[in-house]
Amino acid sequence: MLIRLFFSKVNIVSQKKIAIVTGANSGLGKAFVEGLLQEPIDEIWAIARNEARLLEVQALAPQRIRIFSADLTEPLSLSEFETTLTQEQPCVHYLVNNAGFAKFADYESLNMHESSNLIDLNAKAVVQMALRSIPFMNQGSCIINIGSLSAFLPLPYMNIYAATKVFVKNYSLALREELKPRGIHVTAVCPGWIDTNLYARAEIGAKKSVNTFTGMVKPDVVAQKAIRDAKVNRPLSIYGFLPNAVRILAKFLPASLCMRLWMLQQKF
Repeated sequence: MLIRLFFSKVNIVSQKKIAIVTGANSGLGKAFVEGLLQEPIDEIWAIARNEARLLEVQALAPQRIRIFSADLTEPLSLSEFETTLTQEQPCVHYLVNNAGFAKFADYESLNMHESSNLIDLNAKAVVQMALRSIPFMNQGSCIINIGSLSAFLPLPYMNIYAATKVFVKNYSLALREELKPRGIHVTAVCPGWIDTNLYARAEIGAKKSVNTFTGMVKPDVVAQKAIRDAKVNRPLSIYGFLPNAVRILAKFLPASLCMRLWMLQQKF
């Protein structure tokens, strides 16, 4: 009995502590990788589809960053990643669900595949990664789910994207309560506009497209605040005065008025 207890303690001490970051090849995901390099983490597992850009991220700290080229909308990619976790048995200290994309367009400018893929990556993959990572988490581990300020109000001409972020926010808050007995933190990050390459992919040349990006900030400040907030177990992480003001106003204003103000801002 004493021998078994001894080896059990040795295993806990020697367990590799990792952070997992999805959508890690650029923008906010890369900023999270840079921020987590300052944390006492053995390895950062960076996941994205673009392997060439992942290699650029890995060059930041080749000994500590491990890359996985994977499409998180594909069941096989998710299954293979889960197999790696099962084989290596690390402690997942951080899971950053950052992978996602937007499309600036009206409903009829997006085909069925594009619309479904938005939901699969922005919402479904968040759940898939969380469910695969939670069994490898210990007390004090953190799940950071990247939502958006759009989680607080409906946004015409990016309606599916905004709806997926409502899902991310509400899922995060509910999961947070369920994981409290295990001491696992869950934080939903709900930023405003961030200066990343998301916009290049989001713009598809639709007749009506989002065109005004008020209060844009750099990704590193959002990532740094999110990591700080996750460590102290805050339910929401929102950087900046303007996004916080919008969140508060959205609590009191009717959704119809919020949408009207949005349409005026975008000059639709």
